[in-house]
Amino acid sequence: MKKILYVSMREFLATVMTRGFMFGVLLTPALIALMVLVVPRMVAKGPPKIEGQVAIVDPTGDVAGSVAAYLAPQGFAERQAKARRQLREALNQAGGGVAAGAVLGVSPESAAGEVPLISTILLPVDSNTDLEKIPLKSPLARQAYSPSTRLALIVIHSDAVRRDQGKKAFGSYDLFVRSRLDDRLIDQIQAGVQDAIVAARLRASGLDPRLVNDLTNVKRAQYRVVTADGEQKSNRMFNSLLPIAFMVLLLVSAFTSASSLLTTTIEEKSSRVVELLLSAVSATELMTGKILGQMAVGFLILVLYAGLGMVALTSFAMMGLLDPMLLVYLLVFFVLTYFTVASLMAAIGSAVSELRDAQSLMTPVMLFMMLPWLLMVPISSQPNSPMSVALSFIPPISNFVILLRMASSSPPPVWQSWLAILIGVAGVYVALRFAAKVFRIGILMFGKPPSLGTLIRWSRISD
Repeated sequence: MKKILYVSMREFLATVMTRGFMFGVLLTPALIALMVLVVPRMVAKGPPKIEGQVAIVDPTGDVAGSVAAYLAPQGFAERQAKARRQLREALNQAGGGVAAGAVLGVSPESAAGEVPLISTILLPVDSNTDLEKIPLKSPLARQAYSPSTRLALIVIHSDAVRRDQGKKAFGSYDLFVRSRLDDRLIDQIQAGVQDAIVAARLRASGLDPRLVNDLTNVKRAQYRVVTADGEQKSNRMFNSLLPIAFMVLLLVSAFTSASSLLTTTIEEKSSRVVELLLSAVSATELMTGKILGQMAVGFLILVLYAGLGMVALTSFAMMGLLDPMLLVYLLVFFVLTYFTVASLMAAIGSAVSELRDAQSLMTPVMLFMMLPWLLMVPISSQPNSPMSVALSFIPPISNFVILLRMASSSPPPVWQSWLAILIGVAGVYVALRFAAKVFRIGILMFGKPPSLGTLIRWSRISD
């Protein structure tokens, strides 16, 4: 046992103390922190402060007044206040509240930007459009905006409110804007003109625009999930991302360390270091120590990334949406998945002398292990379908499938989870027995790399 611990400690330190491992493990969290915390604060969140005039030609006489009220500073301020309320409600419904917005660099107070100082002027109905567009042509730096600067020209069609006799369609409007005018301000102008025309059409039809708006708007309710423990809020985005997050954690932690086991085994065999090691320990002790050492590496990765996820959920005030038992099951399925994958990697690594020779042996294994990823969407959307249930009992992919189902909105029955665990334990036993026999035979063999069929024949040799 002491020899196995020595081997596992050597394997662990040889992996985690390298610059490549430290850089690779820490790079992703650093990039995530950079994208979440730094980049949003470096990007302007609101449109720059703009001052100027919007000219309107309104032959209907029913649109210009509403457009002027919409584009007035007071109108902008009211819409920004409404946008802040909606953003605050969205953050609260997402489970993170203002804390989530602060982490993401989005706050209700700064999302809308400064209020543009826009004034509108009503031009005569018979105005020459080409002449009125001339003030828009002169180039102008952004900081040179002034109250007299013409920003846009709106020309309302004469049949925009009342259809001409004999026509089925209403008219619209034309919009001409200054070069390099902020797109968000253009969107506001278009929205104002459209709202004004619609309101004018409703009034012309004898309808009250406010009443129509009240009749056609229904506030969406935040649904609550009813369970045996009571009612709790739900979050659609959280429910969608949680299964993916658990799959990523399981895949990264198990496969990263198992791949390192394959690489170190091939390197030690090709450099003849393994011969020195086998003079001090048996092949079984060497394989066991290497597997345990790399499992510690995988556990370190799992704790690091799961811890980052817990910090993020705590910052968003969303920890209440996560079932703590899922973390326990994540650890259980990590152990089962790692031992299964690591056993196969150890067997393949012991049988070849170069990394490229291992590709042909790894391909069928990796294709089979990727099956849950290819079927992740149908499994997570229908976790209790016959396909999902059947795949839950086929090792070694059963570990991924059952965890994906448990993290979904419709967890499987408890007996299915425990049956999958028992099947996973049996799969680990078979994988370790297979790897032990192949490792003992292949670790000192050189020459032509064996095929997958050869490895299976080696595993059938009695002890």
